[in-house]
Amino acid sequence: QVQLQESGPGLVKPSQTLSLACTVSGASITADTFYWNWIRQSPGKGLEWIGYIARSGNAYYSPSLKRRASISRDTSKNLFTLQLTTVTPEDTAVYYCVRWSKSDYVEGYDYWGQGTQVTVAS
Repeated sequence: QVQLQESGPGLVKPSQTLSLACTVSGASITADTFYWNWIRQSPGKGLEWIGYIARSGNAYYSPSLKRRASISRDTSKNLFTLQLTTVTPEDTAVYYCVRWSKSDYVEGYDYWGQGTQVTVAS
C-alpha cells in the first residue's frame, strides 16, 4: 500500500526557512503518471495548493508562493521535500504531502500523508 509521511520541525521562527520532507513507501517517486504535491491548511481556511514535483524532477508552484517555495527530491531515499523561505505567522498551517494520480479516465489526489503542524512564531 502507498503511504506518505511528513516530517520536520514543528516550530519555525519568522524570516527563517520552513523545511519538510515526505517519505514515500509503496510507490516510486520516479514512476510514471504520478505527481508529488505539497498542500497546506490553516485554521478556518480551506486547502491551499503549494506546488508539486514531477518524475522529471521539474517543480511547479502556486503563483502566490512561487517566490518562496522550493520542492526537490532524493530519489535514492524515495522522498521529496519542501522549503519555504522567509516565513511569517501566516504560514502557520498543517502541511500535507499528497500524491496526484493520472489516468485516461480518472485523475486526482489518491493518497495523503497524515499532515504535520508547523507553527511560525518567535
